[in-house]
Amino acid sequence: MNLEEILNYRRSVRVYDKEKQIDTDKVRHCIELATLAPNSSNMQLWEFYHITTPELLNKMATACLDQTAVSTASQLVVFVTRRDLYRKRAKAIFEFEEGNIQRNSPKERQEKRIKDRKLYYGKLIPFLYARFFGILGLFRKLIVSIIGIFHPIVRQVSEGDIRVVVHKTCGLAAQTFMIAMANEGYDTCPLEGFDSKQVKKLLKLPYGAEVNMVIPCGIRKGDEGIWGERFRIPFEEVYHKM
Repeated sequence: MNLEEILNYRRSVRVYDKEKQIDTDKVRHCIELATLAPNSSNMQLWEFYHITTPELLNKMATACLDQTAVSTASQLVVFVTRRDLYRKRAKAIFEFEEGNIQRNSPKERQEKRIKDRKLYYGKLIPFLYARFFGILGLFRKLIVSIIGIFHPIVRQVSEGDIRVVVHKTCGLAAQTFMIAMANEGYDTCPLEGFDSKQVKKLLKLPYGAEVNMVIPCGIRKGDEGIWGERFRIPFEEVYHKM
């Protein structure tokens, strides 16, 4: 299939054929492809939990409100945000970028570029991602409001704003995964209907982790798998050429 055919093939499948199993290695490869998704500042504050064991699948079905999309799925992939790992990820990115610049940038520009990356990932990112009961977010908002009087600046800097950024990034990875799965002829369904507390407990997630979405995987069961024709708002209502 070409890209357009893949996008048309992908549907939110609610019932899977339990007689038809999917290849675990292929699903794992699709998760690997998901890591190529664009993400904010290349921070990659995500983790992916690939569930294949029947016992955990059954427990996850209960945590996902016994939806058929989960109870009939062959496997599950849970997309998780890890905003709490910002220092570790920023450090790893800078260490890579330092070598990347030395290998690929003109020598006369290397010093400045390394200095810029060190400032960005060593100072700015920790300042943006740091949390303290919302107080640091309010302080950042105050600074941005003052600077914004004089010139344009990114204004979404509260702790809630940064949480949204991290979840948007994880959503891009989830979409990339679902497209990759469609390319394999496999079906998926992005779910937000679940008990997040139960899911975190089942996956043994730390306090700072958050569940972005649960994605059941399998092969659709005939016409039962999808709910008829696909509905979309007319394109003319959502497209604005300026």
